Amino acid sequence: MTAIARRRLLSWLTCTALAAMLLPTGARAGETGPLEPGDIMAIRSVIEQQIAAFARDDGVAAFSYASPNIRALFGSPEAFMSMVKAGYQAVYRAQQLTFKRTRARHGQIVQGLVVVGPDGLPVLAVYFMERQPLGDWRIDGVQMLALPGRTT
Repeated sequence: MTAIARRRLLSWLTCTALAAMLLPTGARAGETGPLEPGDIMAIRSVIEQQIAAFARDDGVAAFSYASPNIRALFGSPEAFMSMVKAGYQAVYRAQQLTFKRTRARHGQIVQGLVVVGPDGLPVLAVYFMERQPLGDWRIDGVQMLALPGRTT
């Protein structure tokens, strides 16, 4: 991994950690109103489409599902895919997906997803979602968490 890629990965991990602790700029429960069933379906569809793009190694498509903040952070589909391959193997090569509740957490809309990666171990991927001005949804960060009794 190059020094630039390491810096970008560190930046991505820092942003994800901050997103878990702070009120990020994404869609907040008070700003978006209650989630409708169509919102939940749209959120899950965006996540599924990005994971499908990862499976095809289609960086352009995968990058298109990222929020403007994430796209600005990485600048290119190649840099984004490099970060995903290095730090998010479970979603990059997901073997099984189980969606959990979509809800507001610390004021932001999040989607929980249990993912079984290529190592066969389930992890919880917490997707931070951002509603765009025209109403569509984009992924504004992902936090990977070990499930109780498991290690990542």
